[in-house]
Amino acid sequence: MSSDGISRRHFATLAGAAALGLSAAPAHPADGGTRENASASFPAGFRWGTATSAYQIEGAVNEDGRGPAIWDRFAHTPGTIIDHSNADVACDHYRLYRDDVQLMKALGSMAYRFSIAWPRVFPDGSGTPNPNGLGFYDRLIDELLANGIEPFATLYHWDLPQTLQDRFGGWMSRDTAKVFADYAAYVAERLSDRVSHIFTINECSRLVHLGHGLGIDAPGLKLPQAELNQVRHNVALGHGLAVQAIRARGRPGTKVGPAENLVVCIPAIDTPANVRAAEIATRELNGGYLTVMFEGRYTDGFLAEAGKDAPKYTAEDLRIISSPIDFLGLNIYKPDHYVMAADNERGFALAPFPASFPHMDADWLRVGPEAMYWAPRHAAKLWGVQSIYVTENGTSSADEVAADGNVYDLDRVMYLRNYLQQLQRATSQGVPVAGYFLWSLIDNFEWADGYEKRFGLYRVDFKTQRRTPKLSASFYREVIKQNAVV
Repeated sequence: MSSDGISRRHFATLAGAAALGLSAAPAHPADGGTRENASASFPAGFRWGTATSAYQIEGAVNEDGRGPAIWDRFAHTPGTIIDHSNADVACDHYRLYRDDVQLMKALGSMAYRFSIAWPRVFPDGSGTPNPNGLGFYDRLIDELLANGIEPFATLYHWDLPQTLQDRFGGWMSRDTAKVFADYAAYVAERLSDRVSHIFTINECSRLVHLGHGLGIDAPGLKLPQAELNQVRHNVALGHGLAVQAIRARGRPGTKVGPAENLVVCIPAIDTPANVRAAEIATRELNGGYLTVMFEGRYTDGFLAEAGKDAPKYTAEDLRIISSPIDFLGLNIYKPDHYVMAADNERGFALAPFPASFPHMDADWLRVGPEAMYWAPRHAAKLWGVQSIYVTENGTSSADEVAADGNVYDLDRVMYLRNYLQQLQRATSQGVPVAGYFLWSLIDNFEWADGYEKRFGLYRVDFKTQRRTPKLSASFYREVIKQNAVV
């Protein structure tokens, strides 16, 4: 059946959109917002978008020459996914991408951050590319541009080709970093005529800590600390090599940077001493990723804590890792630490979280809207970052379907409103945030949580693939329309 046929049979987009106030894409006000909300407006030209990742939405894992990814094997291993599901079909975005682009357009979205599945492009990780794999992204990008939506591509959102895991041990080997650079070069050469912003790696810290330390994510390893630190270094090296490859093979003007979940350190009480302590903590606690990327060295504190388990590296490695980037992507969901000034060798102390600290539907997702202010502010001050994108922000919610068929996700609206107010606080003070990508466009496969946690603006019935806009979709549409917190 054609995509249009699937759309007619399965999608209630127009009816659901009308019920929640969604219609055709709104015009973007040239003045950045109305007089009434001018004080809460974002800068002119601010990009509003949504974000997804390939493995979480595409499905079609065995089609058109795609090779297996480490998440395919992991998800099919008993006991790894809470609801015993997998992403073999997921949201069937591989077939329904045109319909999903229309969902973006209904929001008035200006940009879309998606990831490219490495095993679609290189089924064996390297060697001969698969033209059908890259062909899908050609079609997706053309569809986005035809609808006035700017594509932002992420090269690696955790779906490592299984062959590289089997051959090299994945990120345990420097060879994977080198092969990643070859993949980055090929994609940049082929797509940078239409994609001007490319993210290298999504969340180095999570793919290392959860995938190789705790075994919660693919490839499900629990490495000793020395090996874990080496994986961390190899991933950072892969980022640096990819930056260089994109510079060499991308079109002139192609911009590149990472998308990282910064360890967010917030002053417990906003005093000058605590603010300074939070800055020190941010630099130290991000020592294995962002600090070395920007400064070209591991901090003394990072190396002292690692001790004999510190990674093995060369001066050339550090030069590569710190290759200049054009922007920084920050995935911001929660506060990681509240910080106080302290008279100790580190210059800061971390306050413990009380048991009563509020959180959203997922226990890990603490509610701390001020994280959205402090994360980009710290990055701009510590490392002189001139262009920042919030590459992910959003929340899971129970998302119960009401008797009228709609989803009144007031908790998500509350979360977004409060976080966006803090983002506006940052931009109003000159913090150089250029855009915001809400996670996520649609409900999807949430890694080890399977389909139990829903993050989308559109609810997905995974049996029928029907998409239904939630109340939060109406809220976000209005934010985009006004270029302001509403």
